[in-house]
Amino acid sequence: MNPILIDDEFVFCTVPGSLAQYLELAPVASFVEAEGLTLVVSKAAALKADLSFDSSFRQITLTVHSSLAAVGLTAAVSTQLASKGISANVIAAFYHDHIFVPAASAEAALSAIQELSA
Repeated sequence: MNPILIDDEFVFCTVPGSLAQYLELAPVASFVEAEGLTLVVSKAAALKADLSFDSSFRQITLTVHSSLAAVGLTAAVSTQLASKGISANVIAAFYHDHIFVPAASAEAALSAIQELSA
């Protein structure tokens, strides 16, 4: 899987309106929910825009090209992290899976995923 820990810290925010209103924040992900628009943005961008958030996360990218139809990868990674007491927010993109873990647990999460891929 060759997991890579991204240097930046990210936050999940919910905002009113459309994605077009927030493009200057350079979100790495977004999702429209009935309650509002969820953005995943750098912590620095959220602070600068005065957006509220609960906690900060680090991103681990699994550099293996995983099919969106593949079965089991997300479950295996989530189970491995859960066994270490680490929560995971997984976002599957076209080429790779991206796991957002609490910033304080990022190094331990990276080690756990490396264990899994060994």
